Amino acid sequence: MAGPSLGAFSTFAIHHESTLDVEDVSALDVTPLPDAYLPGTSTLKSNLRSDLRRLPTYLSDRSRHSSNRSRRTSFSKDDIHMKVLHSDSPEILSQIPSTNNERTSPLEPRHSDARFTDQVALTPQQKRVGLAQFLAVCWSIYLVGWNDGTTGPLLPRIQEQYQLGFTLVSMIFVGNGFGFVFAGALNIWLNDKIGFGKTITLGATCQLVSSLIIATAPPFPVLVSAYVIAGFGLSLGAAQGNGFVGSSRDNMATKMGIFHASYGLGAFCSPLASTYFSTLSNRKWAYHFIISAALSLINVLFLLWMFRLRRQEDILREAGQEIVPDNSAQPGGSIYRQILHVKAVPLMIIFALIYIGVEVTLGGWIVTYIIQKRHGGHSAGYISSGFFGGLTLGRVSLMWLNKLVGEHRIVFVYSLVAIVLQITIWLIPSIIENAVAMSLVGLVLGPIFPLLAQHMTHILPKWLFTGAVGLVTGIGVAGSAALPFITGLLASKYGIGSLQPLMISMMGTMVLVWALIPRTRRVD
Repeated sequence: MAGPSLGAFSTFAIHHESTLDVEDVSALDVTPLPDAYLPGTSTLKSNLRSDLRRLPTYLSDRSRHSSNRSRRTSFSKDDIHMKVLHSDSPEILSQIPSTNNERTSPLEPRHSDARFTDQVALTPQQKRVGLAQFLAVCWSIYLVGWNDGTTGPLLPRIQEQYQLGFTLVSMIFVGNGFGFVFAGALNIWLNDKIGFGKTITLGATCQLVSSLIIATAPPFPVLVSAYVIAGFGLSLGAAQGNGFVGSSRDNMATKMGIFHASYGLGAFCSPLASTYFSTLSNRKWAYHFIISAALSLINVLFLLWMFRLRRQEDILREAGQEIVPDNSAQPGGSIYRQILHVKAVPLMIIFALIYIGVEVTLGGWIVTYIIQKRHGGHSAGYISSGFFGGLTLGRVSLMWLNKLVGEHRIVFVYSLVAIVLQITIWLIPSIIENAVAMSLVGLVLGPIFPLLAQHMTHILPKWLFTGAVGLVTGIGVAGSAALPFITGLLASKYGIGSLQPLMISMMGTMVLVWALIPRTRRVD
């Protein structure tokens, strides 16, 4: 039986990956329309042929979607444009839906972009699932911040407990950084082989194991080994979390800011607890890691319950966020080679190395600096908390300024302000001024790393984003080992006062590297 006949020179085209069966096409009474039927100029005919419109809803579901049958003929947007001749029956025409994106007359301009299809509205259930997934990765990155904020207030106590100088105690940072780098290099392979759910849960389990070891106040070599395990787990959690949030369909920039603010919140809360334990005698400082182990256990259980060891595609699909495959992938080449083929990636690795090194060095060594140079007591650990508190506040409260000025330009502003504030800490011998300035340094440094991650989404193809973030973060976190260790070496020879000149020079270098990172979107 012939399909419905449709009136007067309307057109439709199939675009993107849409396909029709041979039977589907034959079911329609499709008659080629002679050019004589097309009034107007050749421009009008060209417009009609390029008008990519949705198929009417009165066609069968099989006609509007790809057929599952084995015998199928595909029609692409580039080589099929069909002109449909149909009757002038008002009964038939009344069945044709009209939308805001469709023209009622061929002379009206098109308002829709043919490159995109309408996004399906999320159901309340999908919104709840998406929110729970986002909270799960925020809690995971919270513990990364908790770990980084722990070390500063405990560092003088660890030196005292193990009778170590600046150089040897810096091996804690080296061990932590080594774990980060190793996990960053391995993250791409793990993500490809076992997927997001298993990788991020593996990272959380490593955090739990390391906290249990440190809670026993073991011999120093074992302590450093535990920090290696911790760095490995924290790196996997940070890389997978960044990749997951960067793959969000809606409000990615806002989510990225909140995600990294969760890191700052963890780093803010941790010194409040570790400063108290640093005042306890003997090995009771290690009791702080009992709290860390409890939080890590909650993290493992939360991730298992929320993600159930599944791959990222399945997890996002559950929240109504389908991943569109990127045709720019090159299966024949190494994914490491393809990531590093993007010229901006090495520059972003260097930038991340300096930024993360500065952040961890300030949070870790500022307590020792205040105690020795400003004659503060163990309560100086709260200054580290103020630094990370500013970091958190900056990542949340300055998002509007980032959008107003632009993500590329605002990094220069933040970096220069941080340099000026760091100079005041160096030159003004006041605990109060130094504490306030450190909080403000955290405020302006806070948004920089989320801006780097956001900028990566503009340069990298989506299918490379998770692996690239893991590589940039993992290798970049070598700065969290290198700069604190260099600080320890300099402090052993020149005193802890060398901290401020080192930080100022590193911030200046960071500005120069950012100037070399391209600001344009990568074209694949």
